[in-house]
Amino acid sequence: MTILHLTADNFDETVQKNACVVVDFWASWCAPCLAFSPIFEEVSRQFPEVVFAKVDIEKEPQLAEDFQIRSIPYLMVFRHEFAVYADSGVQSKTNLGLLVKDALSLDIEELRKQLK
Repeated sequence: MTILHLTADNFDETVQKNACVVVDFWASWCAPCLAFSPIFEEVSRQFPEVVFAKVDIEKEPQLAEDFQIRSIPYLMVFRHEFAVYADSGVQSKTNLGLLVKDALSLDIEELRKQLK
């Protein structure tokens, strides 16, 4: 699966039109971000039904501000538009895979009921 590059123009549409989206907020000057990138790419190949995307905070400062990104890499997982995970730091391949599996297993209807 190709990793999408999200911008202010396509972020909302991507999250709204896909059942599960994993977003990596990063910057080219960030050594931990560069170390995490191959892990992100490898895990993306394990989940072809999931959209994996990156936001370059240098090119998209408004998105970084909108999500109050203070430390990168910063990972967010959206499931049917719900942000179900958000945290900074490098994830291992195993942990990232588990995060995606957990997001896919969420009962979205139950989550909607809880939020009403």
